[in-house]
Amino acid sequence: MTRESIVNAVVLALLIAVPAWAVVTGEPFTITLATRAVIFALAAVGLNIALGLGGLVSLGHAAFFGIGGYAMGILAHHAQTYTVLDLGLFTTGGTKSMPVIWLVAMVASGLAALLIGMLSLRTAGVYFIMITLAFGQMFYFFAISWPAYGGEDGLSIYVRNGFPGLNTLVPIQFYGLCLGVLLLVLALNAALAKSPFGLALNAARQSPARAETVGLNPQRLKLVAFVLSGVITGLAGALFADLNRFVSPVMFSWQMSGEIIVFIILGGTARLFGPVIGACVFVLLEHVLGGLSDYWHIYLGALLLAVVLFARGGIMGLLAGRGAVHD
Repeated sequence: MTRESIVNAVVLALLIAVPAWAVVTGEPFTITLATRAVIFALAAVGLNIALGLGGLVSLGHAAFFGIGGYAMGILAHHAQTYTVLDLGLFTTGGTKSMPVIWLVAMVASGLAALLIGMLSLRTAGVYFIMITLAFGQMFYFFAISWPAYGGEDGLSIYVRNGFPGLNTLVPIQFYGLCLGVLLLVLALNAALAKSPFGLALNAARQSPARAETVGLNPQRLKLVAFVLSGVITGLAGALFADLNRFVSPVMFSWQMSGEIIVFIILGGTARLFGPVIGACVFVLLEHVLGGLSDYWHIYLGALLLAVVLFARGGIMGLLAGRGAVHD
């Protein structure tokens, strides 16, 4: 067993132990914080497929996070208000079922990622970063000018949606559901990294010209990775909206995209549990330092600077060394 595998096991144990301790001691807010961290980790794991495996620095991934959130908000809103959602080809009364909402969120995010990826991957480097940022801001301003679903004020959902066999209003049960989804995505990510597709994508990231000479299509590989990344981030957005029972244009903002990238950099790019560690550290700092000062981002910036300068592998790199990733 490698050092990274041991660190991964410790992180997983903490993700189980901390909420369990919160239940025993009667600290539901701690469970809410842990749920927030797990959902952010899910979004970062999604981006890490594009960034860590594909080398695609997307500053517009909040577009998929927001699409997932609004998919939940719109469907739940129509179900709770007993109004009809007219989609042109068909109409629906909405739904309160999480599995159905997740499916819609993933499909909508995947289609958006396909369109954005096909256009953005015509560029590279800083141009790719800027065009993904532009798409994210387009969705942000569209949401602000969409009065049917709250516009700038956002949209409130009064009752959390349901999942078969669970009472999602109980914090620990909703947390367990979110953690289960995260673990499934982590397993998918690990399998993907070691699959022929993952190896080909890694080759396309390191040397596109050489990959092309052996018959691979780097652009197509990166597009598939970008779409998968968008699908997972959209799922995280739907869960985040259900956690807060509220969606707003802020979910589309470039600040949200930046935070998802920060999770990955803090934890360790291309590391399996790196985004999980980064998201947990971010939420912990937000809670602890945010209670001390409104300017807690200064301390976060200092930590991020230290990681970039002295821990190129992120926190995971410090704990596990520069071993193989995705162990």
